[in-house]
Amino acid sequence: MLSNNPVLLSLLPKGDMVFEFLLALLFLGAVHISQASHTKRVKCPDSVHTATNAACCALYPVLEDIQTNLFDGGKCGEEVPTHLTYLLLLTIVDFLVSGGGADGSIVIFNDTELSYHANNGLGGIINKQKPFIAKHTLTAGDFVQFAGAVGVSNCPGTPQLKFFLGRPNATAPSPDLMVPEPFDTVTSILSRMGDAGFSPKELVALLASHSVAAADHVDPTIPGTPLDSTPSAFDTQFFIEVQLRGTLFPGTGGNQGEVESPLRGELRLQSDHLIARDSRTSCDWQSLASKHSTQHESNSISPSPRSSENQKKMQSEFAAAFLKMSLLGQNQEKMVDCSEVLPVPHKLEPNPHLPAGESMDDIEQACATSPFPSLTAQPGPATSVPPVQS
Repeated sequence: MLSNNPVLLSLLPKGDMVFEFLLALLFLGAVHISQASHTKRVKCPDSVHTATNAACCALYPVLEDIQTNLFDGGKCGEEVPTHLTYLLLLTIVDFLVSGGGADGSIVIFNDTELSYHANNGLGGIINKQKPFIAKHTLTAGDFVQFAGAVGVSNCPGTPQLKFFLGRPNATAPSPDLMVPEPFDTVTSILSRMGDAGFSPKELVALLASHSVAAADHVDPTIPGTPLDSTPSAFDTQFFIEVQLRGTLFPGTGGNQGEVESPLRGELRLQSDHLIARDSRTSCDWQSLASKHSTQHESNSISPSPRSSENQKKMQSEFAAAFLKMSLLGQNQEKMVDCSEVLPVPHKLEPNPHLPAGESMDDIEQACATSPFPSLTAQPGPATSVPPVQS
């Protein structure tokens, strides 16, 4: 204790000096706050926006354009998971190949890279992005990162993300067989992510993006099939529902990279299923499902402080991993922090629960060090998940 430590006590000011000492601290704090609140801002050419750095002004017309014409007025719709999946894949691949992170090589060299199996289905999003890149003064790499960050920020519950401007364009296409696929083993996925500098825990954190994801090409007969029951919210339901026992396929079944899911209308990727159950990742996965609740909380589906704490944990870990991914291969000191341009995500009241028709008996416990949190099911008939609409 400080009061029992004579050495520390001897260092503290005495008598009237205490008052002067505290007054000085308050003055310095006031000066710091005053300087922070009067940071000079640059007026942008549109005469509407201001920015801390003039370079960020170029992003405001891009933001308005993609929110209106790409994201349907700023909605968390079908375009969001497509852009986010595209962003996550390309950043890792381009870093492993060239050390340059997301440099937009698939946009510049699409004739080559769209022939790769792992890029199946990305032709549509490339064709949608190319006119925006041509119209605005951004490199392909910056546009891909910016559009991905904007898109996911449209989803309620997303953390406030960061965006740094200044990626160079790609000078060569990426080679084939670099992208982790849904049918790869956990060992293969962890190895590939490890090569890019990501731990198993960070991989799980990045998979929080699947909470607002939908699959178009795993089963081409049912495009827009969500990976959890709340695809328009960045929440913990994805981590809960992947831990449920799979009983059916939402479409034809037998597709490469797909395993049975617990709900009608919900698709489960084989890689998600295995990562949730692998001893190297299962406890990190479970930690994002929900905090352990008290008996009182477990008998209610209303939000609790513990569920709020868990939502914040997922947000924090995803934001950190997302930032790390966005800066792969880049010199951050040479880039401009334009995070202020990104939309402020809508808040979300977390409500972790089992889908209607499920019970704790359907949870496949995988973490060996702690039990899966006790959750109750929503009332009503068995949950059926509608496809994500464009």
